[in-house]
This record gives sequence, structure tokens and C-alpha cells, in this order.
Amino acid sequence: MNEILNVESLLLLLQKFGDYLENFGFGFIEETKYDEPKRQLLEFILKYCTNLIYFDPGTPDDINIYSLIQSGQNINYLTIELDDFIYHTIYKEYSSNVLKNLGQVLPSNLEYLCLSISFNIHDLKIFLNNSQNIFIKKLLIKNIDGERDILFYIKEYIMKKERVKYFAFLDAENEENEGYNKELVFLKDEAKCMATLLPSDQY
Repeated sequence: MNEILNVESLLLLLQKFGDYLENFGFGFIEETKYDEPKRQLLEFILKYCTNLIYFDPGTPDDINIYSLIQSGQNINYLTIELDDFIYHTIYKEYSSNVLKNLGQVLPSNLEYLCLSISFNIHDLKIFLNNSQNIFIKKLLIKNIDGERDILFYIKEYIMKKERVKYFAFLDAENEENEGYNKELVFLKDEAKCMATLLPSDQY
């Protein structure tokens, strides 16, 4: 959703048809002039949309995002991406907030979780500890200009405890760091280790 033009019209729509809405995503909204309309929309969604299955909060800059996930919704597919966020210090801050707040509000079973953010070890441990009783069928992680070696903690906290069934990983730095990127398929040792740790019924 690149523009939020008429919040009142959307409110009326959500009041009338919110119970039928199953998929909702903000996409990437860079301009700050949309911060207040987005906040209002989150409040409306929290109040009127009781059957959401897929949710993409866009830039995770509002605490209501976590209230929505925790609200007893049927959210089973969740995407949080900061790929397009151009302000280095801000997306580091937003990524940290995601890792500190998301784990404790996730449902006990999740079909799909995509996290495309900047990971640091300290905040990753918080997320892993807070989500230790959660099973995720498909987990996708893209580490954007974050700390290296996060795979070790993913293996220890998630893979060894069989908390995911399918796992995809991309370690990517931004263009300022010469476009470095690594996919799990090219990390042979890690890929072999992951394959031995994943539940055998997926092969």
C-alpha cells in the first residue's frame, strides 16, 4: 500500500467487511506523512478484522503491530521485511525492536514466518528465548547488513529442537559492502548440518 488517501473511507469499509478480511499488508511506506494514517489503520484492523490469516506490517514502527499479532487473531502467515529501508541507523533500530518484541506474541504454531531484517546476536537470543515454545513450519530469514554467525544460534535454538520444518536463509550485506551475500545452499557445511537437524519426514 503505497498511499493511504482516505482513512475515513477505509474505516467504513473495515467496519462493514472487516470480518471477511483474511490478508492484509501495508508494504513499504517511506514518507513520514503517512505515519498517523497507518497508526489509525492498525487500530481499525485490531478492532474490526478478527479473521486475519496473513499480515505484513510494512515498516514495523508501531507497537500496535505486536498487539495485533497477540490479539487472538488467526494470523498464521507473517512477513516483516526491511529490505527497502534506506536509513541505516533506523532499520537497525526497527530490526532490534522486532527481535525484542515479536517472539513473545507469536502463536504457538505458525505456518510461515519471513524475517528480512538486520540481526544482531544479543537481540536474536532474546527472540529465540521468547519463541522457544513455538513451532514454525516454514521459516525464511534474510540477514541484512547484520552480524555474521547467526546460523550457529539458529541451529542451537531452533534446528536441534526441531522447531521448524522448512528453513531458508540468505546472509546479505548492503551495496556499501560490495554486495556480499550468501545463501544457505552455498554454505555447504552449514547446509549439511541443517539437513541432518531438520525433521526427517520432510524428505
